[in-house]
Amino acid sequence: MSRLMFYIIVGLLLVAGVATSVHRHVQFEIPWLPGEQRQVWEIEAGINFNAQDGPVQVDLALPSHQAGYRVLTENTASSGYGLAYQADELGRTARWTIREAVGSQTLYYSVQMLVSQDARSPVQTPPEVPVTTPWESPYDTAASQLIEQAWARSANNATFARELIRDINGERQEENARLLLSQENPAALVVRLLNQAGVQAREVSGLLLEDGRRRQTLSSWIQVFDESGEEWSIFHPLTGEQGKPDNLLLWETGGRAVLEVQGGTNSRVTFSMMTHDQPASAAVRNHYSEDTLLNFSIHSLPLEEQALFQTILLIPIGALMVVFLRVLVGIKTSGTFMPVLIALAFIQTSLPTGLIGFLLIVAVGLIIRNYLSYLNLLLVARVSAVIITVIAIISIFTVLAYRMGLSAGLTITFFPMIILAWTIERMSILWEEEGPKQVLIQGGGSLITAILAYLAMNNPWVRHITFNFLGVQLILMALILLLGNYTGYRLLELRRFKPITDDEKPS
Repeated sequence: MSRLMFYIIVGLLLVAGVATSVHRHVQFEIPWLPGEQRQVWEIEAGINFNAQDGPVQVDLALPSHQAGYRVLTENTASSGYGLAYQADELGRTARWTIREAVGSQTLYYSVQMLVSQDARSPVQTPPEVPVTTPWESPYDTAASQLIEQAWARSANNATFARELIRDINGERQEENARLLLSQENPAALVVRLLNQAGVQAREVSGLLLEDGRRRQTLSSWIQVFDESGEEWSIFHPLTGEQGKPDNLLLWETGGRAVLEVQGGTNSRVTFSMMTHDQPASAAVRNHYSEDTLLNFSIHSLPLEEQALFQTILLIPIGALMVVFLRVLVGIKTSGTFMPVLIALAFIQTSLPTGLIGFLLIVAVGLIIRNYLSYLNLLLVARVSAVIITVIAIISIFTVLAYRMGLSAGLTITFFPMIILAWTIERMSILWEEEGPKQVLIQGGGSLITAILAYLAMNNPWVRHITFNFLGVQLILMALILLLGNYTGYRLLELRRFKPITDDEKPS
């Protein structure tokens, strides 16, 4: 029963670790590889108007997360204006206010949109079918005939909208359509006729993204809801083509004005845009800033703490390497997890500098520790003296490296001084009790383990995975528990059976 419970715990850790990691990758688009690039569009809206020497209020519709695109960051430039973001069921808006303004005014709003195939549009509330203003004669007859013709050739709301657009703007355009177009623009006319037929539809505004374009304006599109009011389709108001083009960014989807200015005249908004690629990890860092149970992320911490945790989260990788090498391979080390701390020092110093510094400190420390053994000091005093000796050795080597112009030698101060002192103490006792051979075996094993742990911990993919997917820590815990349950022979112990295999060979 205890073994069953053990394997259940290990299985739960593995499932939880894999599930949370996959969830972060799929839901929050955290990449598996550190070198992945994502396309980002930078769009700037410039608002120009003439203030009338009094209070001014400017409302600008803003884009939201939608199919193919996700909002990353937003910024504004509006000297002297107050700013507030608002959101309701119709969408998001930015509101600038000022008590007094006069003359030409310019406000800027910029947004970064991440191109994301997994992004989805929020659930939109279909508009209520408005009570349309009755047409005057003869426009009422023309409108009724257009609706009847398109309705007869359709099967649902989407096909009805398509046929109606083609009757108004396509090759089938007749006198009725030309007559009504004298009263309304094409998009507004199609929406009015759709609403007259009881179809939920509205005019929305979109921006066609083209790299390097300046002073662009929004274009009108028609959003038509199905009979249930849950699904909707986008139509081009002139061609009747159904579907959202890949480069179309829906800017306003609530059916209201894109720009409203109170206290100003001659208002207009134009757009400039450009695209670039940036690392995926940086592109998605601003997603979902609020941490939830399933989006527990180190990115919510200040940068200083993030840098600290980026190193701390590598320690379980080193611990797994130590457990693997000690339990399965059978490498002996001086201290259980001393190699992990040495590997952390190698990350800070670089491997060649760290190896040279480690060997020099341990070698000189052993010589001085050998002298201290003749003084018959108590353990606490002896270890304290070794600690002070290690600090002195590191200080001397650092100063010498600086005087010789070796800047790499300055990083030797990253070595854990207390751990080095205990390593020297253990090796010295081992030398006295079992001889220099065991010192070389355990010291060499510690060094090999530290190097392998360093190579595993300093791998860019490992650093990326451990920092961005905290569920990996649960997977590492499960693997360490499984290794800790191993009671078989170690690989280095199998050489004891070599004489048996030699005896079985035919003479």
